Amino acid sequence: MNYTERYFQLAAQLDTKGHFRLGQSGVKVSSFPFTSNFISYRGGEGCSLVANDSIAENTEFSYPVFYMEDSPVHSDVILLLHGLNERSWNKYFTWAEYLCQHTGKAVVLFPIAYHINRSPSSWSDPRMLSGLLAHRKQLTGLDRSLSFANLALSERLSEHPIRFFTSGRQSYQDIIQLVTQITDGRHPLFAGKPKVDVFAYSIGAFLAQLLFMTEPLFSRSRLFLLCGGSIFSAMYGCSRSIMDLTSYKRLYSYFMNDFSVEEAGKMVGDRLANAFYSMIAPHYLTDYRTQVFQNMKTRFQGVAFAHDKVIPYQGVEEALGKELAQSRFTVLDPDYPYSHENPFPVSGVDSREVDAAFLKIFNIASRFLAR
Repeated sequence: MNYTERYFQLAAQLDTKGHFRLGQSGVKVSSFPFTSNFISYRGGEGCSLVANDSIAENTEFSYPVFYMEDSPVHSDVILLLHGLNERSWNKYFTWAEYLCQHTGKAVVLFPIAYHINRSPSSWSDPRMLSGLLAHRKQLTGLDRSLSFANLALSERLSEHPIRFFTSGRQSYQDIIQLVTQITDGRHPLFAGKPKVDVFAYSIGAFLAQLLFMTEPLFSRSRLFLLCGGSIFSAMYGCSRSIMDLTSYKRLYSYFMNDFSVEEAGKMVGDRLANAFYSMIAPHYLTDYRTQVFQNMKTRFQGVAFAHDKVIPYQGVEEALGKELAQSRFTVLDPDYPYSHENPFPVSGVDSREVDAAFLKIFNIASRFLAR
């Protein structure tokens, strides 16, 4: 498979709306509407961009599903979860198509709250953000990590770092809403009581870990983690693609020093709050966290990149325990200039090397998730 060529073909063809047949691949793509039933917690939270509860795109949106055309009604599903501060599905179309072809399962691309098509277009429009960028530059000084791409998320997290938790909580509950719809037979594409497995990348892996730690809906599911699986304290989110240094320091300080699991428990119930708390630092609820992952060790597998600076493999060992991490994760170091944000670059590199790395990783994932 020529990953680079296929990436550009799918990015040009798909816009996540309507129905598409992907050439000779045998894969079809359909979009489905979703309305979030999430009820926001009232904690006096404000925002200089737009009030949280007035963002219509975050409540009413659509999500694409890849499925084999010759199997119109599917019994098994893979839920694909993306990374932090993503504004487009383009990067994931090739991933979804490959998983669909090589497992035979439908692949649901579901957006995290306030990401992809769940955020206003103004959050990624340089013309509309120019004034805010100039203002933030004055506040942060010579922060070279600030960019148009990370401006909206940086501003929101700097103002209220608790949003990392509350938006994750909405994503958590939206996924439960979606999976319940699928397993109850109320989704038009799926029949019976499908098993819903998960392929999760980056911060999507963190979210998936919380779901698997706490939610009975995933008690027989499998989880594949790519560039994820770390404890929070080991993550380094400062990136021109993710958040600026000022917001990263604010976020890190808040969750390491000020986050209240008791207050979070009032919002969501102790089960999710405690699981989230246990994933903040290695010494938080260590026995609980490591025992949960030990109990599900045959149901998860992962691939980490050796020089991933955003979610380093060291953080995976701190989350799972060194022995379990070494038994369930493969650490790779592809021979091209990769990054956490761009594990499979499509320009400026030898595409043959990228193709080889992509195929190696997604063959591992497909074999694991096909079971």
